[in-house]
Amino acid sequence: MIITVTLNAAIDKSLSVPNFRLGRRHRTVEQRTAAGGKGVNIARALKTLGQPVIATGFAGGPTGTRIVDQLTEESILNDFVRIREESRTNTSVFDPTNGQQTEINERGPAVTDNEIQLFRDKLLYLARGADMVVIAGSLPRGVDPAIYASIIRELRKSAVLTLIDTDGEPLRHATRAEPDVISPNVLEAEELVGHEFNDDEDRLIAVGEMVEQGAREAIMTLEDGCVACLKVDGQLQRFRVSVPPREDVAGVGAGDAFLAGYVAARYSGKSPSDCLAYGVACGAESTNHLGAGIIEPGLVDRMLSQGEVDVRMLSAPAEVT
Repeated sequence: MIITVTLNAAIDKSLSVPNFRLGRRHRTVEQRTAAGGKGVNIARALKTLGQPVIATGFAGGPTGTRIVDQLTEESILNDFVRIREESRTNTSVFDPTNGQQTEINERGPAVTDNEIQLFRDKLLYLARGADMVVIAGSLPRGVDPAIYASIIRELRKSAVLTLIDTDGEPLRHATRAEPDVISPNVLEAEELVGHEFNDDEDRLIAVGEMVEQGAREAIMTLEDGCVACLKVDGQLQRFRVSVPPREDVAGVGAGDAFLAGYVAARYSGKSPSDCLAYGVACGAESTNHLGAGIIEPGLVDRMLSQGEVDVRMLSAPAEVT
């Protein structure tokens, strides 16, 4: 069983608006509303990929009720802690004429110490039957940025594989807690290691630096794939995985789809290179859809069978050209 953790779950509105301009009135040509937050998006994709998954986290007020109801309608198993304050609503506007995307994310509810303890108890109970726990997304207001780190340490006692996808201080603390895998994007990784990257060589060095900071393995997602530092036969190896340029419908949630694909493949016992290839294919395919966590598994398999995903294992960053 795989558990996904979303402490700042949301209702996500995805709108397609041609020629979007600030200060003007527009009409959508396509729209979608769904339960969201990174962990929820990952759970949706894992369910589509046929993996056993339970989504948990916080859900509050009428919006929280909508989140739980929508997950139930999608047949995604869930067990959220109900909180007093209202869960957030996020809005994403995609302009199909130029490919630009604008996101407006609410900061989320405040959570009490008692509600946090209820969640900890629930997660540790669920983890008794789990093999992997994916912790993803931002924190609600007032929550200690070290909470993910403490959760990782508690889960390690149960020998559960932990994966983390967040940013800022929560990611910094979580990395020091030695999670099994961290998966930031480029901007999040730059903030974590403390400097900007100019090219693939810099990025390949950076995933090694993230491992030095505490993560057992590290993946950095890119627009065209990822770079990674993963264990192969007990030894850390660097990878560069890429796909050809694509004409996207929308890019929101591509990182969530990548991580879902990677987790699904790893849960199935695939090799590190196959896990990365499957994750990249899932992330690329998801950009054909408006809304996060939506994947067509058949098209993912087609991409892989047609050799659209290039995987290179590198003995050192200097091999990058």
